[in-house]
Amino acid sequence: MKHWFLMLLIGCFSLPAHAVLKIDITEGVEGAAPIAIIPFKWSGTAMLADSDITQIVNSDLARSGKFSPVAEKDLLARPQRPQDIHFKTWRVSGVDHLVIGSVDKTSADRFKVDFRLFNVYRGEQVLGYSFTATRASLRTTAHQISDLIFEKLTGLPGAFDARIAYVTSQQFSGKPPEYKLQVADTDGYNPQTLLTSNEPIMSPVWSPDGSKVAYVSFETGLSAIYTHDIHTGERVKMAAFKGINSAPAWSPDGKALAMTLSKEGNADIYIMSIKSKSLRRMTKHWAIDTEPAWMPDSKSLIFTSSRSGKPQLYRLSLDSGARPKRITFEGRYNANASVAYDGKKVAFVHGKDGLYSIAVLYLDTGLMQVLTEGPLDESPDFAPNGSMIIFASQDRGRAVLAAVSTDGRNKQRLALSDGEVREPSWAAERN
Repeated sequence: MKHWFLMLLIGCFSLPAHAVLKIDITEGVEGAAPIAIIPFKWSGTAMLADSDITQIVNSDLARSGKFSPVAEKDLLARPQRPQDIHFKTWRVSGVDHLVIGSVDKTSADRFKVDFRLFNVYRGEQVLGYSFTATRASLRTTAHQISDLIFEKLTGLPGAFDARIAYVTSQQFSGKPPEYKLQVADTDGYNPQTLLTSNEPIMSPVWSPDGSKVAYVSFETGLSAIYTHDIHTGERVKMAAFKGINSAPAWSPDGKALAMTLSKEGNADIYIMSIKSKSLRRMTKHWAIDTEPAWMPDSKSLIFTSSRSGKPQLYRLSLDSGARPKRITFEGRYNANASVAYDGKKVAFVHGKDGLYSIAVLYLDTGLMQVLTEGPLDESPDFAPNGSMIIFASQDRGRAVLAAVSTDGRNKQRLALSDGEVREPSWAAERN
């Protein structure tokens, strides 16, 4: 039997020690709102190449698929103060909004960062903030600016100042592969290695507050579920029972983990208290039940089960005692669910005719939309604001990460310059 619930084809792939994920927008969105981001004025120091706030904000907004930043070479003017903006000229050029900003060095390692957002057609400022930053936090400040602009103009919270987790490995000649669990900013910068092992690391998932990652490690030769504090490095072994220990999923309040265990002989869904490690068995069936995902209200789980003969998604109420309800019917393979923050959509892997793609199910209507073309897309995870889905994919025969907007119109590829990467997870917030 295929272990589609446990072994998601982690291969042996090479990785430079501090590699940064390179992001390419492979399919943009027609009709994205034009926005002009004027190069920020730096005072007291030369612009820091790795902290170019203008470039970071441009990249963030372009990656969202909802904005089309004007290329720097095509800017009509470069106003630095509000009184320098000639709104009529920008209106004629078709720009909807304009951003100006400055970075002032105030001490050896302190910077004051200001920005203002203007509605070109109304000719007025609609947003403005001032930040204090260190050199190390300038990129974070840039992502926060992107989040504020995104939320002001779309009504959705931004998701740029968050982090992603993923698994990589490096193959040395004559030696076993070296697996790494890494976290990085959503644009691939500031990678941090949490764990290195000669055995596979799988299924990383963030705690709701972004302070910990739960994952499966085979470092002893057998599967075990751990939690890992990304700041202190503290690891806690949560589950190492006989048989399968897999697919951890944090509850929305961060107080419990749903997981798959086969300690009683069959793979079923359990919920474990983080504090006491007490277990509550949620399913008891001859089929394989796995890959639990919490609904935002904590009242139910969506999980993968083979009880219909092939992998399908089911919903289980945690309080009623009712039997799980099947929610996917189109196709013979539907697995590995991720639930959007609003609980209205579920992303999952949809298999058809030998192709495995990312699809979305709208829970209120039961309608399904296939977003990607495969051939081997897996491990979907919603962005915190529900606007994008990150997943593992293939590009010219090597493993990469990819992202797609929930309407399927904007697509991106996140790849290492020399290596492969899998098992993505998007943090709900940055801690």
